[in-house]
Amino acid sequence: MACPFRAFLELKTGNFKPEWAGKLNFYLSAVDGLFRSGPDAPTIGLLLCETHSTAVVEYALQNIAKPIGVSTYRVTRELPAPIREELPSVEDLQEVVTKLRSEMDLLRQERQDE
Repeated sequence: MACPFRAFLELKTGNFKPEWAGKLNFYLSAVDGLFRSGPDAPTIGLLLCETHSTAVVEYALQNIAKPIGVSTYRVTRELPAPIREELPSVEDLQEVVTKLRSEMDLLRQERQDE
């Protein structure tokens, strides 16, 4: 069965460096060489970095034939309200972990008693 597309995501800290484009191009070539079959589209590369200069990115990607995109990300401690409402609280997660640990302890005890 053909895969319509495959993506390779690389996350970097700091300002974009041109050598990252070359490295990502290498990774895409390797993935395509190992996993791509005839009808598959080329693997898409996405490089996320903290900041970038559009001119530097354009020069770095100018002669690369692979589909590569460069974008920035922002780290924040505060989630947007719609996402925050959908996620469990820290207390909810701690409760689940405590429950799972208790269940694992019971299973271990049962195995020892056998």
